[in-house]
Amino acid sequence: MADRIVVCDDEPFITHAISLKLTKAGFEVVTAANGQLGWKHIEQDPPALVITDLQMPELDGFGLCRLMRQNDQTRNIPVIMLTAKGFEIDHQQVMEELKLTAVMIKPFSPRELLELVQHSLGTAAAVS
Repeated sequence: MADRIVVCDDEPFITHAISLKLTKAGFEVVTAANGQLGWKHIEQDPPALVITDLQMPELDGFGLCRLMRQNDQTRNIPVIMLTAKGFEIDHQQVMEELKLTAVMIKPFSPRELLELVQHSLGTAAAVS
């Protein structure tokens, strides 16, 4: 059974690119256009991993991570945060506060994201 990953980003081309890369690698991918929709997917059926943008409407990446960390069923799910805010945020502080697995700066390489997902989940590359 494929690991399920929830991808939250309000930019359709980002969710499409990530979904395509991860699906080709054997993952089941569910996408959401904002943190609120992402939370519904996560709460309903907790995934193996979450990839979320920082800035989104309705509920941003920080808010989504806080909800996840407050819930017993989702608090230990690995989270990779994507951000175009690059050097405007203190990565180390954010990672510690929200218990993030990693922060990736946009634009990012889909191949590097796949490698990070595989490393985070301890899976080998099926297709890259």
